[in-house]
Amino acid sequence: QVQLVESGGGLVQAGGSLRLSCAASGITFSRYSMGWFRQAPGMQREFVAAISWSAGNSLYADSVKGRFTISRDNAKNTVYLQMNSLKPEDTAVYYCAGRYGLEPSLHANAYSYWGQGTQVTVSS
Repeated sequence: QVQLVESGGGLVQAGGSLRLSCAASGITFSRYSMGWFRQAPGMQREFVAAISWSAGNSLYADSVKGRFTISRDNAKNTVYLQMNSLKPEDTAVYYCAGRYGLEPSLHANAYSYWGQGTQVTVSS
């Protein structure tokens, strides 16, 4: 069966960095665009970043542009989210998601598979 497993979350001070990983199994990873979303308490899930199957195209939310970088390693079936200059408002559960197709999407309903999430907490 399909599994997306996130790791790398934790507690970090404002201005710090974290790198999230999402390991995929049960899918032909190179045929999937991948995305990262996040959900803070009491808030709706929101788009963070997404990357095409070949890593040739990526999308970012305005709130993270210039601070976060999405990348992927198709040989390792893994997508990453490098988060720098973290702010308290980045605190959320971060989810990775997979979408069959070449191009990324910023819409959550375009994604078929989701991980369980990893908590990121940024203290001020």
